[in-house]
Amino acid sequence: MQRGLDKLESGSKIYFIGIGGISMSGLALLAQGYGFKVGGSDMNPSERTEMLKEKGITVYDSQVEENLIEFKPDYIVKTAACLPTNKEVKYAMDNNITMFDRSEFLGMITESYGSVINISGTHGKTTTTAMTSLMLLESQKDPTVHLGADFYSFNGTVRLGKGKDLLVSEACEFKRSFLNFSSTTAAITNIDHDHVDCYPLLQDVIDVFALFLDKLCDGGNVVVTGHCKNTAESLKIASEKWKNEGREMFKVYTCGIKGEACAYTGKEPDMAADNISYDGGLPQFDVWFMGNKIGRAELQIPGKHNIDNSLIALCCALLNGGEPSACLKALNEFKGADGRYTTKGTYRGATVVVDYAHHPAAARATIEAASHMPHKNMWVVFQPLTFNRTKMLFEDYVTSLLPCKKVLFSEIFSDREINTHEISSLDISNEINKRGGDSEFFEKKEDIIGRLDELVGQDDLILILGPEDIRELGDELVKKER
Repeated sequence: MQRGLDKLESGSKIYFIGIGGISMSGLALLAQGYGFKVGGSDMNPSERTEMLKEKGITVYDSQVEENLIEFKPDYIVKTAACLPTNKEVKYAMDNNITMFDRSEFLGMITESYGSVINISGTHGKTTTTAMTSLMLLESQKDPTVHLGADFYSFNGTVRLGKGKDLLVSEACEFKRSFLNFSSTTAAITNIDHDHVDCYPLLQDVIDVFALFLDKLCDGGNVVVTGHCKNTAESLKIASEKWKNEGREMFKVYTCGIKGEACAYTGKEPDMAADNISYDGGLPQFDVWFMGNKIGRAELQIPGKHNIDNSLIALCCALLNGGEPSACLKALNEFKGADGRYTTKGTYRGATVVVDYAHHPAAARATIEAASHMPHKNMWVVFQPLTFNRTKMLFEDYVTSLLPCKKVLFSEIFSDREINTHEISSLDISNEINKRGGDSEFFEKKEDIIGRLDELVGQDDLILILGPEDIRELGDELVKKER
């Protein structure tokens, strides 16, 4: 029985609908690297679509059936956002062209590799995937890598290895997409209630991560953050299912602080941080694996949450041929993936940092991390992502942002839903002020810049949190300074 990309005829044509997306553009480049002829369409021309054109990929700036008539694809890959009414989708269906969702195509890629590290979790998976990849590269491995963000080491979102021995991929739970992915090592950074349009209850999220573990090969490795109780519950659900089915049980490796009991095992973590200190807000710690000290980590990115990410990445790399000293060297040189605590430059003497922390828990962690970095005043710019998430997690948004000196809100961003919830960032702002905080709401992003002009001073920190729509403000500020 054929598996993975072997299901597709060698040298055939693959057409990506929504090719300019952060994941789709990377998958298109991987497909080209595998020898397929690649084309696609996107309604929003961008630097990414221009890059794809420069790589010899045909990109159309419209989505009409004439594109498919001209390109003559054998297969189509579409984003989850594509509706049946999309003209290209409709043409493909009417003409019986084999069509895959993005996650199905990535799933076929995971089936094509001998060893597959899939890194999942509500927060931190991009950072952890990037860290793991660098460690393996420093250890003279040659992984293929799929990321959900641009990464300086790859000059893009993907890296294509020469063979199909090892794949490192970010695995997202949105719309259950990671249930298409096969793993030999599966990592879970943490589990929080998110993607509330797919998972109305936290238990729904816990259950789907248990199903993600079900895609692991028999006897495979599971790497988790030890203190996450929700992850522990997912592990219990998955292990009970495996026992009932008589499968060779997966091996669990826990990560955490030395001396602390893990939620799943009740024992000390297998990969542990000890003797933790901070230098200018950046964590440093001794690293222990399976009872042996392997060295000291000196991170270049802030935050206790990045200690967790580092330990998971180290564990994943070591379980897949990483060499301890090489892994620590790569970790100590790691400067972050794009949009994950990325320093953009300065504006009016203030440091400008952007981060994708759109979820309340991520915002809380990033603000805590930033508070330890050198600065006089910290000004937080925040944009929630999706209306349903904002409505469902409203109280969490308020409490996570309430302690800030001042928060400047932009309106909620969503490109996949209509605001039927009668919710606005203004509602969060008003509630914060009602509870004694200091918050302001702005309908226009240019008005946020005007307000920052009045606030910021030398050695301040401007922390911009949320989706790409608001993170672009960081680039605007830095360009304006020049």
